[in-house]
Amino acid sequence: MAETSPSPRKRSRGIYLLPNLFTTAAMFAGFYAIVAAIGGRYSEAALAVFIAAILDGLDGRVARMTGTQSEFGVQYDSLSDLVSFGLAPALVMYTWSLSSLAEYGPLWGKFGWAAAFIYAACAALRLARFNTQVGVADKRYFQGLASPAAAGLCMSFVWTVEKFDLSGIDVQFVTPVIAILAGLLMVSNIRYFSFKAWPTSDRVPFIWIPAALLILVALAIDPPRVLFGIGILYVLSGPIMTLWGLRRWREQRALRGTERSEE
Repeated sequence: MAETSPSPRKRSRGIYLLPNLFTTAAMFAGFYAIVAAIGGRYSEAALAVFIAAILDGLDGRVARMTGTQSEFGVQYDSLSDLVSFGLAPALVMYTWSLSSLAEYGPLWGKFGWAAAFIYAACAALRLARFNTQVGVADKRYFQGLASPAAAGLCMSFVWTVEKFDLSGIDVQFVTPVIAILAGLLMVSNIRYFSFKAWPTSDRVPFIWIPAALLILVALAIDPPRVLFGIGILYVLSGPIMTLWGLRRWREQRALRGTERSEE
């Protein structure tokens, strides 16, 4: 009787370790930001969110460089982003400033936590929309403000106010405006330039070297205010770029109408 060869064993499906370690580290930084905010260490909390943003930018690049991209990594990265750039900034802003609105009455107290929730919910919606557009959207641009950029704007605001030896109570009526504005920009259709598509080659113009050097020196001198200034400029760049694009589209449409009428 002929012997039957044993059937090959199925290889267990695993996950790639290196990029997911960066993603886990980013989520840990976001979690630490929440813990630091609860302990009243708001500058540390803001810095932790920026560290999470750096790690979040590295995990995708590491995955592409090592050829370890996977659907699991995409979904895990989104969950990490929700913690680091959705829940963490919302809770930092609430414990730092928004909770103090309750001193003016129950209605103001509800407005405080509602502003924090609006930011967190918009971050979740932004990430869900981004996941459904992977492989379809233009990689040169983001539709709506990216969640790391929104978190950077809010946390640089917190860090800057703390740098001036002020507290969240001193800006308690400004904080909800920042939180709600950042949240609504995340779910808007305003286009923002995506730095993920840059650089397009190994070479860059020489002017980028002194520009990067100046930015690094400025960050070393006064990180919170420089980051807040960069955040404001980037937030404003979206509406300006969108309006400029609409103007060009209208001009081209009017030109085509003129050409057709001449025919």
